Amino acid sequence: MQFQQARYIGSYPHARSLPESTLPEYCFWGRSNVGKSSLINYITQRKELALISSTPGKTINFNFFLIDDRFHLVDLPGYGYARISRSRRQSWNIEIEKYLQNRKNLICVFLLIDISISPQKTDLDHIRWMGEKQVPFTIIFTKSDKCKKAELKFNINRYEELLKQDWEKIPEYFCSSSEKYIGKEEILKFMSLHLSNFEKTV
Repeated sequence: MQFQQARYIGSYPHARSLPESTLPEYCFWGRSNVGKSSLINYITQRKELALISSTPGKTINFNFFLIDDRFHLVDLPGYGYARISRSRRQSWNIEIEKYLQNRKNLICVFLLIDISISPQKTDLDHIRWMGEKQVPFTIIFTKSDKCKKAELKFNINRYEELLKQDWEKIPEYFCSSSEKYIGKEEILKFMSLHLSNFEKTV
């Protein structure tokens, strides 16, 4: 799966302001500074498609990108960023939950998790929430280049152990690194399969 065209459509502050569309969508979600924009740029092979900032929490809207006039990629505001007000954070959460639960053409949420650090409660809580709400999602472990091979295996095993406490079958996951070009082919193959399945049903 190779992308011929990728362009920025717009930023939208509320779920109600999102453009109406029948095109399928993949969205990217995760803790602030987990690498959402970097991953979008990596898999689309467009270095400046999604804005990358060194300051966590810069994504404050739903950022939409159109790929080959065939589907959308959506960059969601990150969670877990402390330097905003509680009311602002709650407002974000409400808008994101509306989108995730009500967007009929949402194929899959890519939940990005930094695998170079130990499992975080906030990530596990979001995994549990999507399972409870039956939101389709897949985990992408980012920054896999930041830890040694043994450490990477240990951290993944730890996540598997924790997820097995709530899941009969743990969610599918991929490892990635935008800096070391890891994981793109696996992610694109996954997207292509689900995109084809979606298009067969419409």
